[in-house]
Amino acid sequence: MTTANRPEPQAPQRSDFARDFLWGCATSSYQIEGAGRDDGRVESIWDRFAATPGTIRDGSNGLVACDHYHRWPEDFDIARGMGLNAYRFSIAWPRIFSEGGGAPNQKGLDFYSRLVDGMLERDLQPWATLYHWDLPQTLQDAGGWEDRATIDAFLDYTDAMTRTLADRVKHWITHNEPWCTAIIGNFEGWHAPGKTDLKAALQVAHNVLVSHGKAVPLIRANVPDAQVGMAVSLHPLRAASDSAEDIAAKERHDGLRYRWFLDPLFGRGYPEATLSQVGAAAPDVAPGDMDAIAVKTDFMGVNYYFPETVAHAAGHAPLDTKVLPPTEGEITAMGWPVVPEGLAELLLRIENDYHPGPMYVTENGSAFDDVVGADGEIDDVQRRHYLMRHLASLKAAIDGGAPVKGYFAWSLLDNFEWAEGYLKRFGLVHIDYATQQRRLKSSGKWYGAFLRQA
Repeated sequence: MTTANRPEPQAPQRSDFARDFLWGCATSSYQIEGAGRDDGRVESIWDRFAATPGTIRDGSNGLVACDHYHRWPEDFDIARGMGLNAYRFSIAWPRIFSEGGGAPNQKGLDFYSRLVDGMLERDLQPWATLYHWDLPQTLQDAGGWEDRATIDAFLDYTDAMTRTLADRVKHWITHNEPWCTAIIGNFEGWHAPGKTDLKAALQVAHNVLVSHGKAVPLIRANVPDAQVGMAVSLHPLRAASDSAEDIAAKERHDGLRYRWFLDPLFGRGYPEATLSQVGAAAPDVAPGDMDAIAVKTDFMGVNYYFPETVAHAAGHAPLDTKVLPPTEGEITAMGWPVVPEGLAELLLRIENDYHPGPMYVTENGSAFDDVVGADGEIDDVQRRHYLMRHLASLKAAIDGGAPVKGYFAWSLLDNFEWAEGYLKRFGLVHIDYATQQRRLKSSGKWYGAFLRQA
């Protein structure tokens, strides 16, 4: 039976969730804004990376993307028409500072002021992410996140943005997915800045965590009633077999992929076993760093897409482990397995291990090969089913005791999907990149109908 012919999954009702539950979509600046050279925006590491031959599958870049910079009123009208009550966006650091310091770019500040006003006019609660991977290239040239000076630059940027938006934005995410910033960008090398150095990657991870910890009290000082947290990307883990080797490999991978970030955020320091395993690649830690990282936050953002299956792989850096591709079941266009129950599993593990307080699913979504019908409709049945099944899993997590207070689907719009360019589509809204026409997909229509339930 093909996916398109399967019966509709059993989805929860909106009334199954709290009346004040937040329902939104998430986006990021580099992926949708475009206007890459407008109004004082300077080069980011993703501009430089995309200009390097062989880095982006279709040879594209984010200089135009969805042209959200100019078309945001239409996009927000769509979001409001769907019934969203929250919207997660990120701020492009290269629009605010041309270098690490100096005066902020007023045109950049004004753009985000207009953007937030547009959200509020449509009753969309703004959730601002300060860093979603688009570091100014001048900072990378000076050492990037490996250099502690970037922590100070991040605090200057945080200060400027929170002062500007303090009267209207109360929910702040310091960083999106520090694993991706550090490991994918600086060890695996297929994200900007494209480095392949474990020592550098772990130092980046540490400095990003320190910058988060130091930003939290700064945001609270600038923003009355601020709610501050971080969005982490995590996977439930499975061993590839019952062998002792694969089970041990899963535990090693868990130490670096999961606990390397959550343990220090909750005051436990880096996992001792993992520190021993990475050896000389361990980061340099300054006095007071670990206390700063462990600052208490107001919520935890969780990005979930799929579980990982881990096998022992001798000689496979960095820890003799390898994540295996799925070989059965439904698989997205990204090659990711569709496992809705993994969302509940992950949220309940976080609650049981760390008791983080309120949690929000800050990203969850799927890429499929959408087809525009002759009538202009996009019947993305797989994405619709994905959404329905994951909301059922979300309800199961809440019923099981996970204190989840909101859900942001990834993503509102099809967009520049990093190293995949424009080849993969995650949006609930289809973008015709040649014309910039927006079309609400079947999945977006279903989400809107779900949100309009009494």
